[in-house]
Amino acid sequence: MMTGIERIRVVGAGTMGRGIAQVAATAGYLVEVTDADHRAVSAALEFVGDMVRRAVAKGRHTAEEADAILNRLRPGESPVAPGADIDLVIEAVVEDPAVKQSILRDLETATPTAILATNTSSLSVGVLASALADPARLVGLHFFNPVPLMRLVEVVPGLRTPPAVVDAAQEFVERIGHTAVLVRDTPGFLVNHVGRALPTEALALLGEQIATPSELDRIVRDVLGLRMGPFELLDLTGLDVSHPVMETVFAGFYGDPRLRPSPIAAARTAAGLLGRKTNEGFYRYDGSEREPEHRFAADPTATPVYVHDHPEFAARLRAAGVSVVDSPSPAAVSLVLPIGEPAYRLITRAGLDPARTLGIDPLGIERDRIPVIVPVTSDAEIAAPALNVLASAYSVSLTADGPAPAAQRILAAMVNLACAVAEQGIATPADIDRGTHLGLGYPLGPLEYGDTLGPSLIVRILDGVYDYTGDPRYRVTTWLRTRAEQGLSLRTTGTTPADLLRNRQSPG
Repeated sequence: MMTGIERIRVVGAGTMGRGIAQVAATAGYLVEVTDADHRAVSAALEFVGDMVRRAVAKGRHTAEEADAILNRLRPGESPVAPGADIDLVIEAVVEDPAVKQSILRDLETATPTAILATNTSSLSVGVLASALADPARLVGLHFFNPVPLMRLVEVVPGLRTPPAVVDAAQEFVERIGHTAVLVRDTPGFLVNHVGRALPTEALALLGEQIATPSELDRIVRDVLGLRMGPFELLDLTGLDVSHPVMETVFAGFYGDPRLRPSPIAAARTAAGLLGRKTNEGFYRYDGSEREPEHRFAADPTATPVYVHDHPEFAARLRAAGVSVVDSPSPAAVSLVLPIGEPAYRLITRAGLDPARTLGIDPLGIERDRIPVIVPVTSDAEIAAPALNVLASAYSVSLTADGPAPAAQRILAAMVNLACAVAEQGIATPADIDRGTHLGLGYPLGPLEYGDTLGPSLIVRILDGVYDYTGDPRYRVTTWLRTRAEQGLSLRTTGTTPADLLRNRQSPG
């Protein structure tokens, strides 16, 4: 079997297959597009031709470059036609293990010198390879949709895939202008594994009635800095896609509580409230108006406030013209900033009047939005004017009190799950951050997020929620706790036993 790749066969001319064919031909490969349905091949070639011509109109290619790209594309006779000259076959058919195994078995004979690659997002590469006479020929290449725009590919070796095949696959990915991340063959691979933290924790918060989907989306966008909130994202991908992935990854890791799906998602999936594709999910998409954000009239004089143990927050309020008093007062509303605990516990510990105290998530104080936490003991009439005061300096989101502020729980869950992936060696720390940045659109990778806030703070949040709830979902990974206690970056592997073996002295 050769590893130098020049001629490629794409099996499956659907959305993924045509995208793979386009980027491969653009990179200079000779590409044969095949499908069981010849009409799908013609449609795929026509689609790619339109995309390439649009790129010319936008100045991304010259007319000569476009002609060269299209000349490198050709229709194939059959997915399993003899192809002794094919160097790489990329199978991109339906996500059904029996179908994939059948095609791969035929391809093993039809293309005797080719590397066989499966574009699967959820099936075990090792299981698919078990159908082959030579399982070493198969590697996973998980492209993301749309392929020309999502420049990430998870390279997933099976247990028998040799380094030479992995290297050739990575070189192919880099040549087409995409980023390759090397991932162990585990449920969800990398992106679909790490990506479970955001929606499952948001659904947990929704189940506890901490806040509405729209408030949680605003908090994730404006406080954590993500481009989309979790419920907007679930509506975009569709619960019929997202919820089964949650269940598959959860089952694949034998019920790891960090990956626990939500009964809310199960019920909404069964009810057909799938998101944009059905015009209704967590939001409506039938032209009706979305529930507007609650706006509070900015009034820095509505009530004096006392800020407990946070001079930076007090200074920002004073800069907005707010009357911030130096000690608790029967005439003032007190504000506490809990980390990893309910607001009411901090109120009690500080000896403040629970009827006239609100919580503030400190993660928001350097942003333009702050989540305001409403303990059950607050007097609504007394506390309400504080919202107008806070609106003088911030946009305000309201949440109920819970085991810890909502943004803290979501961020800590994201960081902790990424640490679990690093701890299990599913991917390197660099690939974890690179993969989630490119595959999920996070401004920072989750390990970089953890380093930015400080691993010790993430541990404090998780320990607090775990101690309060007893839920093993929040148990801190060894990777995270070790680095927090040693003052190390979450992105460093540190010294391993293998390092000592590489540096050992031979007996003299």
